[in-house]
Amino acid sequence: MPEKYQRIDFRDQISNNKLKSFFLIVIIFAVIIGLGYVIAKAMAPGSFFFIMIFASLFSIFYVWISYYNSHKIAIASVGAKKASRQEYKQYYDIVEGLTLASGLPMPELYIMPSNQINAFASGRDPKHAVVCVTNGALDKLEKKELEGVLAHELGHIASYDMRYMTVVAVMVGMISIISQMFLRSLWFKSGGDDNKGNAIFIVLALILAILAPIVVWLVQMSISRKREYSADASAVKFTRYPPGLIGALKKIQKENIVPEKKVSQAMAPLFISSPVREWSSTHPPLEKRIKILERM
Repeated sequence: MPEKYQRIDFRDQISNNKLKSFFLIVIIFAVIIGLGYVIAKAMAPGSFFFIMIFASLFSIFYVWISYYNSHKIAIASVGAKKASRQEYKQYYDIVEGLTLASGLPMPELYIMPSNQINAFASGRDPKHAVVCVTNGALDKLEKKELEGVLAHELGHIASYDMRYMTVVAVMVGMISIISQMFLRSLWFKSGGDDNKGNAIFIVLALILAILAPIVVWLVQMSISRKREYSADASAVKFTRYPPGLIGALKKIQKENIVPEKKVSQAMAPLFISSPVREWSSTHPPLEKRIKILERM
């Protein structure tokens, strides 16, 4: 049977994407080890360990602050307002039904002023989660389509995607800082005789320091795309109705997307569909997501 006609089990889709995400994290870890080894050979080991300690502490501190305040930062950055239960009864009813189906606690619900169809979830764990939809999503989507979108966002919460991506961010931040510190140190490095034997490692370290941040950034984008596929599969798991999310994604696809002025590039990965133009997308193509959902 041709692949396009084979059915996909949402459980397999979730499991496969989690495995692929883990494999991609291993790649980032391998880059850290490789970069560290080459820099250690090119420099005095003591200098390298200082760089590693500084990079680790700075990355963890910076991302830790963002992580614990992620939901507040996300809501404030897009100018969202808390949704009133009286005014948005259907919104609350759908999310409450999905939390019963998924076993998740009720998140705080917000509305973002925008005519585009979009939504995002944020928060360090299910007990500190928020879900935000645009006015456009509430106005343009039918109930089953809105349910599919909200189930997708709850899928991110259930999978602890914010925590997962935080680990990735720390690792990527470490590589960036290590690379920058090494490159800057070359300006102050004396050209003594002791360094002649390390010339090959210095060249290798220089190449890696330039390429490593680019490579891990691309891997980070790939991990983000895998998490989107997993959230789509989780939406099917919670609703048992793929046409709902399919219908929503098709409507998003038909919209003439104009970049959101209120949304920064850093916020784009949180949304169900990227609200900004980007040359290397944090989201898989909508066509591919729809085709996979049609086989579930």
